[in-house]
Amino acid sequence: MTRWRLMTAAVALGVCLPGALAGQTEPPLARAVAQLRHAIGDWDVTTRFLNADGSVARAVKGTYHFEWVVPDRVVSGHSAIPELSQRSGLLFYVSEGRGVIEMVSVGAEGQLWVMTGAMGEEVRMTPPVKGADGRDVQLRFTRFAVTPDGFESRMEYSHDAGKTWQPGNH
Repeated sequence: MTRWRLMTAAVALGVCLPGALAGQTEPPLARAVAQLRHAIGDWDVTTRFLNADGSVARAVKGTYHFEWVVPDRVVSGHSAIPELSQRSGLLFYVSEGRGVIEMVSVGAEGQLWVMTGAMGEEVRMTPPVKGADGRDVQLRFTRFAVTPDGFESRMEYSHDAGKTWQPGNH
């Protein structure tokens, strides 16, 4: 993914650390807030839907847009994949009291996904929910290869409460 907006030098270089601004010394909180700050802006996105063996079944182009609702705590946004006529609303937030960072998304089908991870970590999971086929499904989202202007993410799914994971998209 590549960001299309210009970044200020302080943000691009990571000079403006959230912990330093708030007098916060807790590294997980600083890392969680940095994740939120990193998302802000407009992004070009390529989503690769994966087969069970990890090979690419289909690649589509889309966009993300994120902006602050509550600075350093809550980000809202949307995702669009025109080729698939898909749009979804997104919310990212840090819950300092619970020690978590969460992502919430909902699309046209109305399925609400809440993915929770430890504050400052890059992995978030949903609890098992009933899928469209009636089976329980659980999602795991992992963000990696983070640079000032991009990142990669992997979405996996499980039908056995997280005992085994299948590739979803990258």
